[in-house]
Amino acid sequence: MFSTYLSRWELVPDGVPFVTRTSQLLPVKTIHGDKKAILKLTRDDSEQNGCRLMVWWRGIGAAKVLAHEEGAILLERATGIDSLTEMSRSGEDARACRLICHTARRLHVAPDTSIPRLTPLEHWFRDLEPTAQIYGGIMLSCAQTAKMLLSCPQEVVVLHGDLHHGNILDFGARGWLAIDPKGLVGERGFDYANIFTNPDLADPSRPVAIEPEIFTQRVNIVSETAGIERQRLLMWIIAWCGLSSAWFLQEGGSATIPLRIAEFAMAELASSSNQL
Repeated sequence: MFSTYLSRWELVPDGVPFVTRTSQLLPVKTIHGDKKAILKLTRDDSEQNGCRLMVWWRGIGAAKVLAHEEGAILLERATGIDSLTEMSRSGEDARACRLICHTARRLHVAPDTSIPRLTPLEHWFRDLEPTAQIYGGIMLSCAQTAKMLLSCPQEVVVLHGDLHHGNILDFGARGWLAIDPKGLVGERGFDYANIFTNPDLADPSRPVAIEPEIFTQRVNIVSETAGIERQRLLMWIIAWCGLSSAWFLQEGGSATIPLRIAEFAMAELASSSNQL
């Protein structure tokens, strides 16, 4: 499947191909200029929305697109040696959170007529309410919070949709840049909520996010750095954890991590409300 684009875009393989749930990827180099890149093929609707958004960002806050057509994209490759995941796990979680916030700020621009087709945030949350009705308990509280937020959005911007430690990479002199957006539009606070469940969702054997003191530190840092009112941020964390849990439960998996984070956020929100 790669051969068509290797020929069309004058590329040579530069590594082993790998597969994700939605895409096929191959490290490559350009024949002319010897530039390192990633060739990505996908038929997934949300991934294709994300590819169009990557083109629209023009390399500002995100990896630069070298070539694109429907179902295929060629991106500059991250060659830096640092990792936000390892940063968080080695005692520098505060720094990692600030870097994610700074990247998000570059991506969050007001939508205009030139923007590609994006998924409204309320549609992204479509699975939460029916799943909450099945499982009840804390899931109902998450669904109620999400409904409240979505009914009165603030600061609507273009959203990455999956902004976490593994989707912001070290591009060396170009800095920290995002990859793999979902292509959403909605309140900017949503994009910061994913920080709070990661990097644990990728590898729960080395916990960071579920440590209570880390959670509190993150709330303080993200609220200040991103300029989001603390209670509003906590509500977005609750809503996101509900949606993440719904997806895990629908697939027969464990929602332990997002539900634990939701509990932290609810307790913090209750405490903040009592102090007012």
